[in-house]
Amino acid sequence: MLLVLVGVIALVTVGWAYQLMAPGYPDAGSTVWAVYLESLFLSGLLSVALMSMVMVLATRPAWLEKPLGGMDKIYRLHKWGGIMAVLFAAAHWLLEMSEDLFENLAGRGARLDADEFSAFPGGLRDLGEDLGEFVIYLMFAMLLLSLWRQFSYRLWRPLHRAMPALYLLVVFHAVVLAPAGYWQGPLGWLMAVLFVAGSVASVWSLTGRIGAGRSSEGTVISVERVSRDILEVTCKLADTWRGHRAGQFAFVIFDRFEGHHPFTIASADRGDKTVTFAIKALGDYTQKLSGRLVAGDPVKVEGPYGRFQLDRARAGVRQIWVAGGIGITPFLAWLESLDSRGEDEVRADIHYCVTDPGHDPFVARLESLCAGRPGVDLHLHGGASGRLTAEALAADAARGERAEVWFCGPQGMADSLRKGLRRLWPGRVRFHQEAFRMR
Repeated sequence: MLLVLVGVIALVTVGWAYQLMAPGYPDAGSTVWAVYLESLFLSGLLSVALMSMVMVLATRPAWLEKPLGGMDKIYRLHKWGGIMAVLFAAAHWLLEMSEDLFENLAGRGARLDADEFSAFPGGLRDLGEDLGEFVIYLMFAMLLLSLWRQFSYRLWRPLHRAMPALYLLVVFHAVVLAPAGYWQGPLGWLMAVLFVAGSVASVWSLTGRIGAGRSSEGTVISVERVSRDILEVTCKLADTWRGHRAGQFAFVIFDRFEGHHPFTIASADRGDKTVTFAIKALGDYTQKLSGRLVAGDPVKVEGPYGRFQLDRARAGVRQIWVAGGIGITPFLAWLESLDSRGEDEVRADIHYCVTDPGHDPFVARLESLCAGRPGVDLHLHGGASGRLTAEALAADAARGERAEVWFCGPQGMADSLRKGLRRLWPGRVRFHQEAFRMR
């Protein structure tokens, strides 16, 4: 993620520097004033470039899953790209608000106003400035609401859906106020590509076409409350469902006003267009779902997405699968897929961490799926057995042994295990994790 963000920033900065040194570029006057103007231009360019990337990522491009590591990583890049875009926009706004200060510092030497670099008439420039100021205030508000975890998702979602319209206003602001010379060189060509890509993505979003090619209508065929806070929902989908690989997730819509929510598919692909989701009551929506959802209700499923897949596990490398609570769902699908394919050669240690293993709804199912598989060892953690630690995972590791840890569970637990294994494991460990924090 960091490499992509740094790459976008570096690419725009290099293009800006090249354009600055190009012959015929307008003289801004004093050095102080030139520094002010170019800082204003660069901060704006970086902000809108990152916004363009964010707009493209918002379309959930499945073709980017492999190079970026999965849809969860795409959403994380989308989130941090948006945060950095707003930060650069804030710097741009602060510079704009500091114009009088820099005028006084620059003295009475010849100075060009920022909008005099533009090739567009004054009326359009004024409109671009006014729209830019309007949008930046809305972007500040959206960032605060996005970072405020207690703010209702039901209210946040329609507000967030307005972002593509705001982006189009930002593009207009950038085009009419950017120096005319930019459009004649590599920087202009780069920004034009970003603007077109971001604008197409924005229109795609505003017209409701995101995920349309990967969506299937269906019907809920069973709803079972397997524990006090876990609901198991099985859906029958139309022939447009392309099937899934064990461990993938999908965006599910039970209520069109609530919108989509990501849930791991807790079943293997049986070839009959049925999928099962194990849904834990974690928020307002999922807590009320058990009282609203019944067999026969319509459902819309978009996907599948994700790279948390059993077939990505490397042969000859020790496999350690770690699940915390509802994070066991992808591993249930993994084990089911082994049965459906008749594979017996997989060797793995499954560590399932729960509060009370004796009353957990998935323990019996896990034990059944692991039975008859001498290469798969199930370890339960919680209650009298205590919590799982990195020391326990690394206790019997052979020196130089390579291992893969596949983790699905709470972020705090993941951070603790990852840090500990880096310190304790005498060989090489790859840590795979899928993050479902999409906001």
